[in-house]
Amino acid sequence: MEKVAGSQEAFGTPPLPPPPPTIPPNVKPEQVATPKYSVISRCGVGSTGRRIPLLTNHFKVSVGFTDAVFYQYSVSIISEDNRAVEGKGIGRKLIDRLYQTYSSELAGKRFAYDGEKSLYTVGPLPQNKFEFQVVLEESIPKRETGSPGGTGNPIETGKRMRCSFQSKTFKVELTYAAKIPLRSIGLALKGADQENTSQDALRVLDIILRQHAADRGCLLVRQSFFHDDSRNFTDIGGGVTGLRGFHSSFRPTQGGLSLNMDVSTTMILKPGPVIDFLLANQNLREHRYIDWLKAKRMLKNLRVKTRHRNRECKIIGLSDKPCNQQYFPMKVKDGESGNEGQTVEITVFDYFTRHCGIELSYSAYLPCLDVGKPKRPNYLPLELCSLVSLQRYTKALSSMQRASLVEKSRQKPQERIRTLTDAMKSYCYDGDPVLAACRISIEKQLTQVDGRVLETPKLKVGNSDDCIPRNGRWNFNNKQLFKPTRIESWAIVNFSARCDISYISRELINCGRAKGIHIERPQTLIEEDAQCRRGSPVERVEKMFKRLEEKCPKGKPQFILCVLPERKNSEIYGPWKKKSLCDCGIVTQCVSPVKVNDQYLTNVLLKINSKLGGINSLLATEHFSRIPLINSTPTIILGMDVSHGSPGRSDIPSIAAVVGSRCWPLISRYRASVRTQSPKLEMIDALFKPLEDGSDDGIIRELLVDFFISSNVGLPTFSKLEQPMFIAKKKPRHICLEDCINQKVML
Repeated sequence: MEKVAGSQEAFGTPPLPPPPPTIPPNVKPEQVATPKYSVISRCGVGSTGRRIPLLTNHFKVSVGFTDAVFYQYSVSIISEDNRAVEGKGIGRKLIDRLYQTYSSELAGKRFAYDGEKSLYTVGPLPQNKFEFQVVLEESIPKRETGSPGGTGNPIETGKRMRCSFQSKTFKVELTYAAKIPLRSIGLALKGADQENTSQDALRVLDIILRQHAADRGCLLVRQSFFHDDSRNFTDIGGGVTGLRGFHSSFRPTQGGLSLNMDVSTTMILKPGPVIDFLLANQNLREHRYIDWLKAKRMLKNLRVKTRHRNRECKIIGLSDKPCNQQYFPMKVKDGESGNEGQTVEITVFDYFTRHCGIELSYSAYLPCLDVGKPKRPNYLPLELCSLVSLQRYTKALSSMQRASLVEKSRQKPQERIRTLTDAMKSYCYDGDPVLAACRISIEKQLTQVDGRVLETPKLKVGNSDDCIPRNGRWNFNNKQLFKPTRIESWAIVNFSARCDISYISRELINCGRAKGIHIERPQTLIEEDAQCRRGSPVERVEKMFKRLEEKCPKGKPQFILCVLPERKNSEIYGPWKKKSLCDCGIVTQCVSPVKVNDQYLTNVLLKINSKLGGINSLLATEHFSRIPLINSTPTIILGMDVSHGSPGRSDIPSIAAVVGSRCWPLISRYRASVRTQSPKLEMIDALFKPLEDGSDDGIIRELLVDFFISSNVGLPTFSKLEQPMFIAKKKPRHICLEDCINQKVML
């Protein structure tokens, strides 16, 4: 045992802990009671404010057969070689063929299939377990010659193609799994769903919607459905098209069950000729400049349809040589006997032009698409292939593409209402056989609800003046700030923007004086050198900071005003913020002025004053300490959220941010604490982070320490903190409210 222990220590394995102490027989261990937490119920609804009627994008749902029960069955699909089939597309084809073939054995019951492992019916099937043999046949146009990359014989030009059928047999097993009562939704609306099965029932209803959309040939993206209709296409550049569709899901509301529908947009690859897509994707005009390594990565696993055979294929790569130099072996027939003769080497270009009679105008010097298998390539000229529609683009969009997508996806309120009501009528959900079995009917008009316009909050600014909004805006013109800051040292840098930065500095100083902000003259004004404009954004920022260090020998400035050449999507913005804030710790404000006037400069100064620790205004209620509960007891208010990377960027970490109130009893002053964590992780894992020395380096402790210091209430031990109150706010995704009278979008 000593030898073993010594070897464990040598390799860094810690020794086993000592055994626990023996409990004397006369000692009875006490069981520590775990604290109980209760959910605080809402004590009524509000009544203040002016009532207005609102339209919401919900359609009322009526359930005639409330005693309906969904039966869930597990689906297992096995191929001929005893391998489990996981593909969603082939799963739906198999289930459709299964119903066509064996509907009588299933008692004619229609079902909803989620595309993976579960199938749902209204009422039970005749048996708890079924096993079916399902045959899928695929029609393949076939010439008498082989395909480029295989072997075959040439044929005469214009000879008709004949179809061959490939059949594959699959074993499909259906096994009973669970029962889900539809009544649970009604019980949940009344607060009496003790078994928490209402979410399961809602999930089944949403699966029925997905099945309904799949039967119509839609692209499915979670609960959003997209038709292959060119009228819904929006070009956003780079060979990417925005496709407008609809989000549709069932929601429990205070008024009962409803169907929530909203306009949704996803990105797809622009359908059409492959060469046109590559030119658009790489922003080129001529195909001779195409980067084929980049094109190979972009085209891999995409589906194309061939012009000469009208067949869909999947791209696995590109040929190593151009079309007129890519050879493959082809067997030729003896002209007299008709028997197979010798094998000859022929290029892909010659095969299609001479033996297939297809004229190729520009493919001779371009690579071919490989649509075969890794060990058996099948080459096709580029101009014979077109990208199939409804292929999702999941990579990250550029800043220009995002801006174009947002701009072209906007809709006016009346247009949005008309689009949703027309879609509700065209989808014909009432005709779905599974929904009909539950006698579910959906109204065709948007639901009207009552809303309340609350009184606009008043602000307190400098000199104890009131700031009352007009037309929904608080205007700080001719008013001083509540607590203006003082700017002793600052600088202005200009990244080739066409403006007079000396004029901007003078006007900013004058406007700041009117707002109570004392601003000294800037230490330096730096214009970017003309030769630096051709460099990358990072290089331009680095050179600007080197010049800034030369111009400010006494130390870094307190604040930098950065003038950018573009108002939106500037490439300088990201590198500049990273360098100034993260690397140098200097407060900065970016501007791109078009018209420098008092209103513009006031808005800029509001941001600058807040960033430098000043206070622009206070709510009138907190200024006079009229907030109940909070004023009597030191109270910290926390807000938390997690932001994830854009679609297609799974390597980017998620950002967890928590804000905490400070300077109690104020409620409008906050400090943020930010951490990175694993991609796509919803739970914040850095709230509490105990260290080896017993201390805590988590976000909560950081914000609590700042709260007590800024509030001058002392640092208590954490054991003295009272039980917190949590308010969970659900994000209003896909919910839109419109004022029925003024036709304005409220949410």
